[in-house]
Amino acid sequence: MQSATSNQVDRENGSLLKLNMALGFLAGYVDTVGFMALFGLFTAHITGNLVLVGAELATPDHTFPILKILALPAFVAGVAVAKLIVTACRRKSGNELLLLYVLELLLLVAFMLVGLLASPIQDNMSSMAVLAGIVGAMAMGVHGACGRLLLPHLAPTVMMTGNVTQFVIDFLDLLQHRQNKSLRQQCAKFFWPIIFFGLGAFIAAFAYFRFGFLAMLLPVSVVLILACNEARLERKKRIRPTDMPPSAS
Repeated sequence: MQSATSNQVDRENGSLLKLNMALGFLAGYVDTVGFMALFGLFTAHITGNLVLVGAELATPDHTFPILKILALPAFVAGVAVAKLIVTACRRKSGNELLLLYVLELLLLVAFMLVGLLASPIQDNMSSMAVLAGIVGAMAMGVHGACGRLLLPHLAPTVMMTGNVTQFVIDFLDLLQHRQNKSLRQQCAKFFWPIIFFGLGAFIAAFAYFRFGFLAMLLPVSVVLILACNEARLERKKRIRPTDMPPSAS
């Protein structure tokens, strides 16, 4: 019995790690597409835009960085909408994770479509460029809020600085206690999302050069798979024992 319980815990930890890796890949990918398409805009690592705003304003003959300035309130709006949805779902016993997946999916599709309509984007002051940046930042706001509100046991995925810091701390502890299984799991929890965030960024760079905003089809597909999987799990939860077909035995 104890072995079966241990195996079940290991399977659950493995599933959570795979989800964390997928979410990390997604954030790295979308952040890179936004950076390359929208004049260095960060849609996920949102506070990085504050550095870029200061740098642009200090540059002689600069243009006003309205795109990067509006990204922060757009990200905040995505977080706020996600929080309101979660609160409403908890009152009505709805599946808040599924709804946030669907909302992020819709925003990522909108980001892709606005980008396609605006392409080639040659002016960071154009209304379509600004709209694309706002929608992309909102999508990542929902993404970040989803992790904080519903998946707090996972490593954050919208930015990796904190994850790198924690991984180094845990890894040094692991070197001193190499047989500690919980420390190995803790290291994996932060290590693999970092790797997949970087992998997403790497693939996105080449995909955007080749396909433009159509490269967004890949992260859209990732969120669609996550939403379908969550819907499947929700259906399984709703099947009561009396609803199950009789055993063949």
